[in-house]
Amino acid sequence: MVFNNGSGSNSDAASVGSGTSSLSSDLRGNWNVGLVNSSLKKYLTAETFGFKVNASGASFKKKQTWLLEPYGDNTDAIALRSHLDKYLAVDQYGNVTCESDEKDESSKFDIIISPSDSKGRWALRHVLRGYYLGASADKLICTAKSAGDAELWWVVLVARPQVNLRSVGRKRFAHLSEEKDEIHVDSNVPWGADTLFTLEFREDAHMYAIHTCNDKYLQRDGKLVDICTDACLFSAEYHDGHIALRDSQGAYLAPIGSRAVLKTRSSNVTRDELFSLEDSVPQATFMSLMNGRYVSVKQGVDVTANQDEVSDHETFQLEFDLATKRWYLRTMGDRYWTLESGGGIQAGATKKSSNALFELAWQADCSVAFRANNGKYVATKKSGHLFANSEVVDDASKFYFHLANRPVLVLKCDQGFVGFKSANTPKMECNKAQYETIIVEKGPKGQVFFKGQNNCYWQLTGDGVTVDADSPEGLYLELREPSKIAIKTPNNTYLNADKNGVFKASSAETPTLWEF
Repeated sequence: MVFNNGSGSNSDAASVGSGTSSLSSDLRGNWNVGLVNSSLKKYLTAETFGFKVNASGASFKKKQTWLLEPYGDNTDAIALRSHLDKYLAVDQYGNVTCESDEKDESSKFDIIISPSDSKGRWALRHVLRGYYLGASADKLICTAKSAGDAELWWVVLVARPQVNLRSVGRKRFAHLSEEKDEIHVDSNVPWGADTLFTLEFREDAHMYAIHTCNDKYLQRDGKLVDICTDACLFSAEYHDGHIALRDSQGAYLAPIGSRAVLKTRSSNVTRDELFSLEDSVPQATFMSLMNGRYVSVKQGVDVTANQDEVSDHETFQLEFDLATKRWYLRTMGDRYWTLESGGGIQAGATKKSSNALFELAWQADCSVAFRANNGKYVATKKSGHLFANSEVVDDASKFYFHLANRPVLVLKCDQGFVGFKSANTPKMECNKAQYETIIVEKGPKGQVFFKGQNNCYWQLTGDGVTVDADSPEGLYLELREPSKIAIKTPNNTYLNADKNGVFKASSAETPTLWEF
């Protein structure tokens, strides 16, 4: 499973602020989390100096982030490691410390979740002593024989907001049904926007909602609804390194029946009730500037710009090669664009090779060119076929780029998330601990229009960005890293983060890269 930085979707859905480190690990069971004490309504905090630990954090930032990891002794026990790489531990008197570089029996906890607790709170029982971790106004202590309000904790996942949801039991991915009114868990691969889901943390309820790409919420009965109600809220549980989502009545989400409809039914956790949240890899379409048609593999192995409409055959997954800083382009049929000996581009390779690597060369006119492994640019022939035979970038070797599987965006920079400055202003800032979901509308020739939840469009002004325009203003997205984009204006400027959360269009040789 993979958990990365992020959170929910609306302005009332809380999240991690700036400075939080990403977890992108293949080690099953490692979660980055925040823990909110049920009594104090404050976050478990590891102070930067003196290794002091308390439950005094008012918001979720770096000091409030903990790595929950399996203890490693073939039990369900876990350990908690702070942002300073120190382990939370309990001594023989019940005093709580966070100073050790190594985990031992003093840092070993069991997660206890009461079936009768509709709020989904966790209790952390120290395995060696048998007492529960609790908090008072000024310190942590582990002396309670039973878990009361002071020993119960809400869990906030540090997960990238937009993820693919994979069933452990069925080994399939969730996607919107054809009627767009249910979620079915029967997809072999997560392809297209319909497999993109936003896991929102609702701070007022300390629970989660599943937000679909068509702006609906999953209800516990499996129906998708317009408004997030109590029936759309689920608590998160840790089971053998995976996540289970429980509704307020104690039943767990699972794929049910022959159609694998995602809804709650059982009050027990089996493999059917377990899921992993996996990174949603960017997928894109490309339109040739020369003939105005989409690049496609509809005819077979030839990669050809000859389609007027977009389907799975015109959508390609971009997979980044860290060593070369170049990209593999994968088709729905699990084939890769590959440079053939005669210079042609075909999608016949099932394995990655150096000839399947392409550089994305972003152009001043907001288009992109592909440089193949032979050093030449991919150009469109009159027939629509693609050949890597161009020494220069001209209209034949330019393509408009559209990020196909991001109908909604959540943007983050080093300062924090993009969200409203306050509840009563349309101005946006980029240093928020809470974020706003951005609706992305497709425009002509690679343009996108950003729209707020208030149904107004983004407007770029001299001193920032507001969400109060009636008509759209075109922007262009440039994919620079696996999870980061640059945002360009038609005036050849970029949206760049400035001091104190301000962000605006400015010319820059090195544009701000926005995590999405």
